[in-house]
Amino acid sequence: MNMEALLEFIRSRYPGQEAIALHEPRFRGNEKRYVDDAIASTFVSSVGEYVTRFEAGLREITGAGHAVATVNGTAALHLALLLAGAGPGDLVLTQAFSFVATANAIAHTGAEPVFLDIEKSTLGLDPGGLREFLAARAEKRGQGCFDRDTGRRYAACVPMHTFGHPCRLEEILDICGEYGLPVVEDAAEALGSLWRGKHCGTFGLMGILSFNGNKIVTAGGGGAILTGDGQLAARAKHLTTTAKKPHPWLFEHDETAYNYRLPNLNAALGYAQLEQLDCFITDKRRLAEEYAAFCAAHNIGFMEEPPGARSNYWLNAVFTAGREERDIFLARSNGRGLQTRPAWGLLPAQPMYRQCRCADIRVSAEIAEILVNIPSSVR
Repeated sequence: MNMEALLEFIRSRYPGQEAIALHEPRFRGNEKRYVDDAIASTFVSSVGEYVTRFEAGLREITGAGHAVATVNGTAALHLALLLAGAGPGDLVLTQAFSFVATANAIAHTGAEPVFLDIEKSTLGLDPGGLREFLAARAEKRGQGCFDRDTGRRYAACVPMHTFGHPCRLEEILDICGEYGLPVVEDAAEALGSLWRGKHCGTFGLMGILSFNGNKIVTAGGGGAILTGDGQLAARAKHLTTTAKKPHPWLFEHDETAYNYRLPNLNAALGYAQLEQLDCFITDKRRLAEEYAAFCAAHNIGFMEEPPGARSNYWLNAVFTAGREERDIFLARSNGRGLQTRPAWGLLPAQPMYRQCRCADIRVSAEIAEILVNIPSSVR
């Protein structure tokens, strides 16, 4: 890899910036006005006009029938898995290459993650590996899908759209449909990404989004559950608000639940950001095109959107020749004020998940050794 040329090219994409972050938010719209308005209303917690606006905006953008705003993406995934039926003793299929929140949300339900491999073209769950694993280990019975050896139930499948690049969703859905497995999409990084013209997060039984400070749209935090099922959406709203029964003054709760709703103050910020999503995606896709052209001219591997996808290019990624070159590039770039980072540590290598079942994950292991994320902020 021609490291010096790549570092100079990255710096040229962000002129006038001495330190260049990996991904930082841009506040160029109505953020201050809406936040000030929320403060003036005194509704700054989990009830307020901007929560309603934010959820409506997500429905309009994604085409989802229902959107339920939550305090963060991990909470959204935790609750979505509970609503999908995951619970203590169950198994949930997901990919080994993902941020730890994917596995944590599964573990919070009492279920255990089962780690499968990714494919190079999407960096997401490999449908072929999913089919192979289920054919070898699972069987469908009247009450669901069960592991042949242990009798434990497979409760759900969680594909994750890595760096905003969509998985091959139709194949994953077809395979899971054969086994009666609900699909819960981890679209935390994929707001605005399309697969075959349809928004990520709207294919499975439910999908989740994240609005953390480093996401394409931020609410300073926050997440959301997307679903086409009105009953699931109503259950999600009820459980995220401590299962409080509607009443003007009484505090009556009908089950043990969660304080997972998004505060109105955060929703005001997020709603202003949603208004700029199209512009953000246009800029990020233009940046990705510039990176791709440079990398092609300099024989550097660059992660491009999969065929059939329109990615938001949340984080751009290049591939080094190996771990040694990766580490040299990370040290050199960060030492010069250009924030880069390696891929996450593989989930089955984390101490709390080392005893979990894990398929052959050779592609995940290879990618984790050579991938580097490079600055990707909107300019």
